[in-house]
Amino acid sequence: MAVPKKKTSKSRRDQRRSHLALKPTNYVKCKNCGSDRLPHHICKSCGHYNMRQVFSKPAGEEVSDSADAQ
Repeated sequence: MAVPKKKTSKSRRDQRRSHLALKPTNYVKCKNCGSDRLPHHICKSCGHYNMRQVFSKPAGEEVSDSADAQ
Protein backbone atom coordinates (compact mmCIF):
# COMPACT_ATOMS: atom_id res chain seq x y z
CA MET A 1 0.00 0.00 0.00
CA ALA A 2 1.36 3.41 -0.96
CA VAL A 3 1.91 5.65 2.03
CA PRO A 4 3.43 9.14 1.77
CA LYS A 5 6.75 9.61 3.56
CA LYS A 6 6.15 13.27 4.37
CA LYS A 7 3.09 15.30 5.25
CA THR A 8 1.71 17.30 2.31
CA SER A 9 2.10 20.98 3.13
CA LYS A 10 -0.88 23.34 3.10
CA SER A 11 0.70 25.24 0.24
CA ARG A 12 1.07 22.17 -1.97
CA ARG A 13 -2.41 20.92 -1.06
CA ASP A 14 -3.98 24.29 -1.90
CA GLN A 15 -2.09 24.54 -5.19
CA ARG A 16 -3.55 21.22 -6.20
CA ARG A 17 -7.07 22.45 -5.38
CA SER A 18 -6.71 25.86 -7.06
CA HIS A 19 -8.97 24.92 -10.00
CA LEU A 20 -11.82 23.87 -7.68
CA ALA A 21 -12.81 27.43 -6.75
CA LEU A 22 -16.21 28.70 -7.92
CA LYS A 23 -16.09 31.05 -10.89
CA PRO A 24 -18.34 34.12 -11.14
CA THR A 25 -21.42 33.80 -13.34
CA ASN A 26 -20.98 35.37 -16.76
CA TYR A 27 -23.85 37.56 -17.99
CA VAL A 28 -24.32 39.25 -21.34
CA LYS A 29 -26.78 41.94 -22.43
CA CYS A 30 -29.77 40.89 -24.50
CA LYS A 31 -29.54 42.53 -27.93
CA ASN A 32 -33.30 43.00 -28.06
CA CYS A 33 -34.26 44.38 -24.63
CA GLY A 34 -30.89 45.03 -22.93
CA SER A 35 -31.51 42.92 -19.83
CA ASP A 36 -28.88 40.57 -18.45
CA ARG A 37 -29.05 36.93 -19.52
CA LEU A 38 -26.81 33.86 -19.55
CA PRO A 39 -24.82 33.23 -22.73
CA HIS A 40 -26.48 30.75 -25.14
CA HIS A 41 -29.81 30.97 -23.26
CA ILE A 42 -33.18 32.48 -24.14
CA CYS A 43 -33.80 35.91 -22.61
CA LYS A 44 -36.36 35.48 -19.81
CA SER A 45 -37.75 38.98 -20.14
CA CYS A 46 -38.42 39.18 -23.89
CA GLY A 47 -38.13 35.60 -25.20
CA HIS A 48 -35.50 36.30 -27.86
CA TYR A 49 -32.55 34.06 -28.77
CA ASN A 50 -30.07 34.84 -31.52
CA MET A 51 -32.17 37.84 -32.61
CA ARG A 52 -35.27 35.64 -33.13
CA GLN A 53 -38.52 35.53 -31.17
CA VAL A 54 -38.49 32.04 -29.62
CA PHE A 55 -41.52 32.35 -27.36
CA SER A 56 -43.93 35.06 -26.33
CA LYS A 57 -45.37 35.49 -22.87
CA PRO A 58 -49.10 35.93 -22.35
CA ALA A 59 -50.13 39.46 -21.41
CA GLY A 60 -49.75 40.26 -17.71
CA GLU A 61 -47.43 37.36 -16.91
CA GLU A 62 -44.23 38.19 -15.03
CA VAL A 63 -40.96 36.29 -14.88
CA SER A 64 -40.53 34.44 -11.59
CA ASP A 65 -38.05 31.89 -10.31
CA SER A 66 -39.27 28.37 -9.63
CA ALA A 67 -38.34 28.71 -5.93
CA ASP A 68 -40.55 31.80 -5.56
CA ALA A 69 -43.52 30.12 -7.22
CA GLN A 70 -43.73 27.34 -4.62
